[in-house]
Amino acid sequence: MKKQKLNFIDLFSGAGGLSEGFIRAGFNPIAHVEMNKDACDTLKTRTAYHYLKDNDNIEIYHKYLNKKIDREEFWSSVPQNLIDSVINTEISRKTLNPIFQQIDSSLGDKNVDLIIGGPPCQAYSIVGRARDPKGMVDDPRNHLYKHYVGFLKKYQPKMFVFENVPGILSASNGTFLKKIFSAIDKAGYKIEIPSTKHLNSKNFNVLQDRKRVIMIGWKKGSRLKYPDFEEKAIKYNLGKSLFSDLPKLKHGEGSLGVVKYVKPITEYLKETGIRNGVNFTTQHIARPHNETDLEIYRIAVNLLIKKGKRLNYADLPKRLIKHKNTTSFTNRFQVVNPNGISNTVVAHIAMDGHYYIHPDIKQNRSISLREAARLQSFPDDFFFEGSRTAAFKQIGNAVPPLMAEGIANKIREML
Repeated sequence: MKKQKLNFIDLFSGAGGLSEGFIRAGFNPIAHVEMNKDACDTLKTRTAYHYLKDNDNIEIYHKYLNKKIDREEFWSSVPQNLIDSVINTEISRKTLNPIFQQIDSSLGDKNVDLIIGGPPCQAYSIVGRARDPKGMVDDPRNHLYKHYVGFLKKYQPKMFVFENVPGILSASNGTFLKKIFSAIDKAGYKIEIPSTKHLNSKNFNVLQDRKRVIMIGWKKGSRLKYPDFEEKAIKYNLGKSLFSDLPKLKHGEGSLGVVKYVKPITEYLKETGIRNGVNFTTQHIARPHNETDLEIYRIAVNLLIKKGKRLNYADLPKRLIKHKNTTSFTNRFQVVNPNGISNTVVAHIAMDGHYYIHPDIKQNRSISLREAARLQSFPDDFFFEGSRTAAFKQIGNAVPPLMAEGIANKIREML
């Protein structure tokens, strides 16, 4: 017997990492709401992918990736209402009712079982607060949770998932968290965070140390509770398991288009479905670097590989130090550890790759778009629309799909 599909709405969707995990766990997206156009184009492309895959027409998607058809022709190969279910607008007081109307038109007589999403996190991030003279206190993004609560009131889902950065726990000395809990309580829902305060993507088989606050809520009076998530040891390392089958690149090399694998599938890539049965991937492209950065990269890689040490920026030869500040952010050049897992992938990867230096000194570059997507556990057939910079930003902002799938499976069991 086929499992019943549970319907969800994804708010502040980004490129759809959270949504991808829920779709894999058997949930059905009614709508995605996102203000960034490139991310919306990515969501439309992925929505078309899922429809074609479900209807045994996946070769149309492969034609698109191989540039045999353009994007408009590709999108037109699926029902228009699916493309229109990606709503490209900011969520604000002005847009709330038009968004509701658009969702209602595609919802029909179906119920919304779940709402997922996380308001943009820069206003809650510790780094963001450190860089802002007012500590982000006046940032309007601090109040986007009120609109999230508006969706709860309107659609009355059985449960919801509210994802954010650990900094949300300490923002304004915990005041914002109290306000969020109070607003959700008034809307008729109970909300909890894990007893550990956050979940880490490495416990969901993602080769990345990435902490996230995953708040989960449910209607008052129901027997639901916060799921139990186990801490699991990772048995893979990044160098052999995640990067080894991709073509070697120098800085500035690669392609946004199709590239073939150069080695057989690894156990990790097979187990996670990151490499999922097709003999090619896309967007294995590395950004160019200047000579100073390349020299620093070589020093950083040698230090880690030969001595197991991380580079301190202040210890570099004076001729290579270009920043006046040598007392804070001294870890601004970091090598992705081939013998372990990656440091947290963040949106700043769109600006430069210094925090994500490839561990192979012969390649001497920061990681490619596809390598960054793999660190986030996106499958190799996931295509990010927009420029290289736009794609990096989407990847850095995303929830790892493997982590999202683990959360979704627990919620599915309860519902």
